[in-house]
Amino acid sequence: MPAHKRHEVESRLARIEGHLHAVHRMAHEGKPYPEIVHQVVAVRASLDAVLKVIVDDLAEAFVHATSPNGALRPRVDELRDVMAQAL
Repeated sequence: MPAHKRHEVESRLARIEGHLHAVHRMAHEGKPYPEIVHQVVAVRASLDAVLKVIVDDLAEAFVHATSPNGALRPRVDELRDVMAQAL
């Protein structure tokens, strides 16, 4: 992965890890399932967001490595849009 997004990915993953530990603690403490589900959905959304950062960064690195004149940019942007919808 290109280094310029690695710090952002690591920061997001650290926040997700902390959030997941908090959700685990909620389950252990017997919090109501609707509250737990709400937090699990938030963790899942955060994971989707970090995947988007990774895919965007990889796509950008691909464009720079394979198409110095930017000829592939429209196709890569299309791929990014499709991946964003899938996530």
